[in-house]
Amino acid sequence: MRRPDPDKPDSLNRVRAMRRDPTEPEKRLWSKLCDRQLGGIKFRRQVWLAGYIADFYAAEVKLVIEVDGDDHAVREAGDRHRTGILEREGFRILRFGNADVMDTLEGVLEAILMTVREIPSPSHSAAPSGPLPLPRGERGA
Repeated sequence: MRRPDPDKPDSLNRVRAMRRDPTEPEKRLWSKLCDRQLGGIKFRRQVWLAGYIADFYAAEVKLVIEVDGDDHAVREAGDRHRTGILEREGFRILRFGNADVMDTLEGVLEAILMTVREIPSPSHSAAPSGPLPLPRGERGA
């Protein structure tokens, strides 16, 4: 897949078309991810990330979910390259085939939820490691 350029109208039109006309597996998965239904996590669909369009993205945990179509075997090398780029940018990637989503949706959702639970929460990593400093002008005992 060629790297889309968000400044080109063709690319923006492509994203809009992908949102407007999702595949049946994408529709099915989105119906369970939208409105924070899965673990309270906000997912977005067809999102620009590092020059690529991700099928689904949860920003608060930097999780990308890709639903691979029947042509995945043909595009496998390109998908590996794309995954490598996204991982170097700090994203975690989960890939599911169309058949997985259509035949075992509950298993797909469980795998996503388990992955979300494994990812450290940004709010925990931002917490101070020691006592808070005293306000300016005050001294400790």
